[in-house]
Amino acid sequence: MPHSAIPRDQQRLDWARTATGHDALDLQRASVDAGFRSYWRATADGQTSMPSTTWIVMDSPPDKEDARPWLRMRELLVAGGVRVPEVLAQDVEHGFLLLEDLGGPTLAQILNEDNADAHFDAAIEQLLRLQSIAPPSDLGSFGEALLQRDAGLFEEWFLGRHLGLQLDCGDSDRLELVQRRLMDNALGQKRVLTHRDYMPRNLMPVSDGPAVLDFQDLVSGPIAYDPVSLFKDAFLSWPLARVDGWLARYHARAAAAGLPVPALDVFMRDADWLGVQRHLKILGIFSRLHHRDGKSRYIADAPRFIAYLDEVLPRHPQLHPLIDLIEMRVKPAMRTGVAA
Repeated sequence: MPHSAIPRDQQRLDWARTATGHDALDLQRASVDAGFRSYWRATADGQTSMPSTTWIVMDSPPDKEDARPWLRMRELLVAGGVRVPEVLAQDVEHGFLLLEDLGGPTLAQILNEDNADAHFDAAIEQLLRLQSIAPPSDLGSFGEALLQRDAGLFEEWFLGRHLGLQLDCGDSDRLELVQRRLMDNALGQKRVLTHRDYMPRNLMPVSDGPAVLDFQDLVSGPIAYDPVSLFKDAFLSWPLARVDGWLARYHARAAAAGLPVPALDVFMRDADWLGVQRHLKILGIFSRLHHRDGKSRYIADAPRFIAYLDEVLPRHPQLHPLIDLIEMRVKPAMRTGVAA
């Protein structure tokens, strides 16, 4: 039977057994991306309690999710001293990688009020290493085209598809004005290597880490983007005063490391504005996952992003037109129900 005719589940299991040398290996789902990659815990002889007998199989169907960008970015991070998963075997043609098993919970699953300071200090250390790596000359850029695409996600998928809103001229002008200001701010920041999803669910709490995951989409981007992603997470919220304190802590350490952060007040504004840009984008992405891809568990977090906006927008008069749009159109639509 041609390899392509074998069901994907069987391909994955056969490859994992060959790669590990364990004919009785079992696979169980470990996690799944919002994209097409999936992760499977491989266990030899059913001994799940023994780390030496477990691995992670990353499955990237080659027609949907090329594994080579992940491998290339991993090598870049390794060279810069960033803790990432070890690759034990690979079959790029068929989209399978065998990785070290970093354990079960992500940082997001173990963070609490008492341990957050220590864990975020370690996460900042890894981030400083990442940001100190010079972006390759052919790396993509978090530039005008990407920002325009992100802006379109919010309007098309969250406002239009999810909430069923048609913006009138006044609403469109308000949104366009704020989006333009957010884009100009992002484009005006100093550039560093940028993960774009540097948040606790993509960090694994290992002793020499945290280990960084989901790094295949690295770009050259604004220096405040990853710090605000870390502290204003898509799935975990903290009091604003505590977030401000962590951002100031990052700023001090970044300045000491020689990274091109601006003065603290400017950096804090930049972080707020990038946070707004990111929250609008994620509302669009989560709506698209729900309506187009049938992945509906993410959209339940939409109110978290509205709450982020409610906290931050009042601090910045230039962004106040977005407050009007949210109060007059978005919140009423969310209260009365959304498109199916």
